[in-house]
Amino acid sequence: MTTLVGVGVGPGDPDLVTVKAANLLAKADVVFVPVADSGETGRAEQTVLFYAEAWRVQRVVFALHDRQHTARREQAWDDAAAQVARWFTEHPGGTAAFATIGDPCVYSTFTYLAETVRGLVGGLDVQLIPGITAMQDLAARSGTPLVEGREMLSLFPMTAGPERFREALRRGDAVVAYKFGRMLPETLAALRDTERLDGAVYGAGLGLPEEDIRPARDLDPMGRGPYLSTLIVPPKRTGRGHGLR
Repeated sequence: MTTLVGVGVGPGDPDLVTVKAANLLAKADVVFVPVADSGETGRAEQTVLFYAEAWRVQRVVFALHDRQHTARREQAWDDAAAQVARWFTEHPGGTAAFATIGDPCVYSTFTYLAETVRGLVGGLDVQLIPGITAMQDLAARSGTPLVEGREMLSLFPMTAGPERFREALRRGDAVVAYKFGRMLPETLAALRDTERLDGAVYGAGLGLPEEDIRPARDLDPMGRGPYLSTLIVPPKRTGRGHGLR
C-alpha cells in the first residue's frame, strides 16, 4: 500500500508530539517537511529531527511567506507534489510522512499537497495524525480556559481582515486569532474598539527558547510580532459556571 500520512507535530515543543506521531516519524521511509523558499529551517523540521534521522528527512519548498493566493504559491504546490510523487515512483508501496506544525487539518500546507499528490499517484492511501494546536498550547501555558459551558469558539486568521475579526469579537464569545503578527496594531485596535482587550492573551514561539506569553494589553500598540503569533480572547466571565447560564 502506497501511503502518505499528514502528521501534526504541534506548535514547536518536541515534548508535545503525540506518541502516535512520534512512532510514525520514527518508522516512515521518508519524512517530508515544508520549508520556505528563503531556505531557513522551519519549525516543523526542527521538531521532526528529534524523532527522525536527518537522512530520512526531505525538504519540500513552499511559498510560505506569500500571504495571498498567488501564481507563485500555486507553482510551489505543483512542484512540491511532483517531488513527493517522484519519491513514490521510486519507492512503490512506501510510506511517506509529511510533517506540519499544529494539526494537519487546521490551516496546514498538507491540505494542498495531499489533494495534488492524489491526482499524480494512483492508489494512494492518505492518512492523518492529529496534532496539538497553538491555541491549545497557549491556553495551557497561560492558564486560560478556551471555552466553558455553552460558549462558542471562533478560530480566526487575521489574513481574512480586521473587519471580520471585529465582527467575531462583537458576538462576545471566545475568539482565537492566528497569523496576525504583522497586523498587530490593527489587531489591538480591534480589541480596544470592541472592549475585548482586557483578558486577551498573546503568545509566540511557544515551547521554544524565544517563547513570549503575556497579556495583550502589554504589547506595543504600534509594534509587530512573528507571523505565527496566537491570540486568545476569552469571553467576559463573571464567576464559576458563567458559561452555563
